[in-house]
Amino acid sequence: MSNNLSELLGRKGVEESFFDKMGKLAKPDGAPSEDAMAKLAEEFLVGKANAFGTASFYDFLKPENKGKKAYVCNGTACVCAGTQEQVIESLQTKFDADEIGHMTCLGRCHENAAFHYNGKNYSGDAIDKLDNILNSETELNKDNYQVKANCDPILTKPFSTIKDYYHPFLEVLKKDSLDVLLEIKTSNVRGRGGAGFPKGLKLEFCRKEKSDIKFIICNADEGDPGAYSDRYLLEHQPHSVLFGMLISGYVTGASYGIIYIRAEYPEAVTIVQKAIDDIKAQGYTGKNINDSGFDFEFKIIQAQGSYICGEETALINSIEGQRPEVRVRPPFPAQKGLFNKPTIVNNVETLANMHHIMKHGGAHWKSIGTERSSGTKLVSLDSFFNNPGMYEVQMGTPLSEVIYDLGGGFKSEVKAIQIGGPLGGLVPVSKIKDLTLDFESFSQEGFLLGHASVVSVPSNYPIMNFIEHLFDFASYESCGKCFPCRLGTKRGQELAQKALTTDYKIDKKLFTDLLTTLEQGSLCAHGGGIPLPVRNALQYFDEELRQYFS
Repeated sequence: MSNNLSELLGRKGVEESFFDKMGKLAKPDGAPSEDAMAKLAEEFLVGKANAFGTASFYDFLKPENKGKKAYVCNGTACVCAGTQEQVIESLQTKFDADEIGHMTCLGRCHENAAFHYNGKNYSGDAIDKLDNILNSETELNKDNYQVKANCDPILTKPFSTIKDYYHPFLEVLKKDSLDVLLEIKTSNVRGRGGAGFPKGLKLEFCRKEKSDIKFIICNADEGDPGAYSDRYLLEHQPHSVLFGMLISGYVTGASYGIIYIRAEYPEAVTIVQKAIDDIKAQGYTGKNINDSGFDFEFKIIQAQGSYICGEETALINSIEGQRPEVRVRPPFPAQKGLFNKPTIVNNVETLANMHHIMKHGGAHWKSIGTERSSGTKLVSLDSFFNNPGMYEVQMGTPLSEVIYDLGGGFKSEVKAIQIGGPLGGLVPVSKIKDLTLDFESFSQEGFLLGHASVVSVPSNYPIMNFIEHLFDFASYESCGKCFPCRLGTKRGQELAQKALTTDYKIDKKLFTDLLTTLEQGSLCAHGGGIPLPVRNALQYFDEELRQYFS
């Protein structure tokens, strides 16, 4: 991380974003031209190398993306469903092979066959109507999935009106911000992005920092294949996210809210911007909101295709316009984040919980769920379920209830489910009965709750192929900052591929050493997390994998 570069890139403030401008330059052709990049670098007083170094990292900025006209989802849910080869074949009847790129993941895991064309996502049987999509404006990009709660709905509760919904925010503005923080701490609400860190503590760290400028960032770069809970909230409950950012800003003294939305969710950008415009018209953003002395402005920044930007420090680098490499901590973002200013980064679902806490109190939220995992959790079920869709469940709910009652069980035989994205645990179906949906249960059993996305691995899908897919994903998406991740994920993919395609046997001891090196030596959870599902696979599918090891 370069402190000087952070200062230069923040010189014009949030509205004049180097990264945002770079994305807009790429729109016409798929990547910005060299001349345009050079002018942008000069405008922000940074070297050309910095500009080109940033652009070369992202799927939708790098020169190789020029001329791409359609993109195929290569997320784990679509891969395991086996739908994507047919999607590629269909697209190749309309486009040259080099005009087709990839995206990960489009959040269409409930029906698969997902692809992107002309700023819109499609899935399900849309690929069979390709002529209609290419030749006219259609609504074929719209998808539907079941949304249901096994408790009193909080995150899935229907929206009322702006005036009614934001009434608790106006009441908060009458209170001391310290009292609001204490309410959040009482709730014990924990981050829903994976680590489960208490939100109240994070806010407190930032609140204590002395600075005229502070930022609240919504991490809407939901890159975990199989997850579409953040997408649901952005597209169907955007005000819950904006409300949570306003509360976070009031507690910490931040005046700027940045919503970093992944490029793979184009519809979400339009919907969230409309929600921002709507509350601005009501006077709930801007200067001196409701004569409270509190100022707050929103800014959407569209990501450009990089899974590692889900990691908070890589995301901060990305917004600044630097290569999204993970930063060494300390200092933590709450002390020194965006443009070297105190910054809070929370994921979408974490922020969406704030409305219930402000309306009903922290103690009420704390009474829901378990002692250490309070509240509710959104769970994404993929296309292998009889009832695929989005489910809001009380923390502590038996996983079997989610899988077999709410989800209706599997349409076809499944041998394992990966929960919590590519870095989440690989749970054999025999272990479903032993788990409850909360942080502690998953941790105790050697798994990870994460986003609570569920990707099904069918019985006919080889586990070694799944391991190779995980390593390939991790290698491609590594930021490259630390050697263990940059080299280790690629070595893992090469070993798995060699074992699958030749008579080569992997030395199990060396393979275990590789996993340990990744776990203990990686700078962040990307390299440190990928060994978890691989170790689960070795533990629970030893008989199937034995032929590949010596």
